[in-house]
Amino acid sequence: MVVSTAHRFKENAHEALGNAQLRAALDQAKSGFVTKRAAARALVPEFDAMRDAARDLKDHVLAHLPDYLEAYEAQVLASGGHVHWAQTAQEAREIVLDIAGRVAEAKGEDEKAVINKGKSMISEEIDLNTALEAFGHSVLETDLGEYIIQLRGEHPSHIVAPAVHVTPVEVEADFRKVHTHLPPDRVLPDGVSLVREAREVLRRSYFDADIGITGANMLIAETGQSVIVTNEGNGDLTQSLGRVHIVIASLEKIVPTLEDAGSILRLLARSATGQALSVYTTFSQGPRRAEDPDGPEEYHVILLDNGRSDMIGSEYEEMLRCIRCGACMNHCPVYQSIGGHAYGWVYPGPMGAVLTPSLIGVEEGGQLPNASTFCGRCEAVCPMRIPLPKMMRHWREREFEQHLSPRGTRTGLGVWGFFARRPSLYHFGTRLGIWAMRQWFGGKGRTARLPLAGGWTEHRDFPAPQKGGTFQQQWARAQREKRS
Repeated sequence: MVVSTAHRFKENAHEALGNAQLRAALDQAKSGFVTKRAAARALVPEFDAMRDAARDLKDHVLAHLPDYLEAYEAQVLASGGHVHWAQTAQEAREIVLDIAGRVAEAKGEDEKAVINKGKSMISEEIDLNTALEAFGHSVLETDLGEYIIQLRGEHPSHIVAPAVHVTPVEVEADFRKVHTHLPPDRVLPDGVSLVREAREVLRRSYFDADIGITGANMLIAETGQSVIVTNEGNGDLTQSLGRVHIVIASLEKIVPTLEDAGSILRLLARSATGQALSVYTTFSQGPRRAEDPDGPEEYHVILLDNGRSDMIGSEYEEMLRCIRCGACMNHCPVYQSIGGHAYGWVYPGPMGAVLTPSLIGVEEGGQLPNASTFCGRCEAVCPMRIPLPKMMRHWREREFEQHLSPRGTRTGLGVWGFFARRPSLYHFGTRLGIWAMRQWFGGKGRTARLPLAGGWTEHRDFPAPQKGGTFQQQWARAQREKRS
């Protein structure tokens, strides 16, 4: 598994806030995602009805998941493909390593497999590249964003735009370290020139690859097809030019029919990048047939569980509706301030704050649900209507129950709970507290230091209570005035 630093989220966030280059990159990116989604959504009057239908569809699939998985497997086998079931990340890695080993052995003694990869968050989740490279296989990311972060030795900071945290100046510097053919006097002044340079390098790699590995945005039970959406065409070349095509997907990516896939596609690109559809939407089914002009000789699908079965029937099941559009993080004020790496694992932003503790445990990922203002923007823009704030609250409750929250927080909540269960004492205590704070603040209207509120006043002033007493006192006065 990818080494997680989710347990030190506060330290990660502090470092991110002090990174001027990161802040510049995030400032450039955040407005584009939000504006383009809003424009695309405005062009579809029935957008909310589409969201409702997609939510109901995924709920239906999750309620009958074993049936649809079996139907999908049968269709893949009928087309000449192979289906592999992986309970854990380790099992998924071993399946890929076994296939790569056989391909390398067929090439000759001491040979290793040459592997091209399309963008796949599941391959990031199981840390596939590290495992393949440890056995000497050559692995190249063909998605431009993934290629950039591979050069940098990093993991994605966004599930749609992996290198959103990198500025063009940094990309040019990274290219010059690796692209030895680049003359010093050739400048790469903008995104167009950077893309052209990357294309010249990546194009050559497709014809050398033995294996192409892709993820899947959807798996269609009716036909046994896998679906990927890209804007670069790298996915098509990756899966069609290698001798072997491996699809890695998690169990919940199943949809029943081609028509259902079309319904999800209408939401996916609009929510992710503000497009009606991605430039490329590719359906794959089995190995090359005798009459096909191209395609792989072998077709393998690896279906990964890795903790998802445990989410079904729990308060986190609705997270399995996620289609990985990234809209929640694009609109999240916390993500927009610190980027994705601060979250410390594969999935950042609000969806990561729910999914990460589900997959690697609340002991490791329990800080992430606290990284939310509960403004509700994530749920408001989610195309699958996932109640992310509600599930983050559930994780906060779980963290508290398991005594994982900071001791000061537990003590403060314990004191508050004692008074809250005793209304008369609570009312007296709040009146006394308001009076005491007024004395403490004097006439300044705020304070930078307040007992039991150090977590607040460390970063901001605490405002003085307004005049007029507590809410209960104001309500009682209003009722008396009504009656009189």
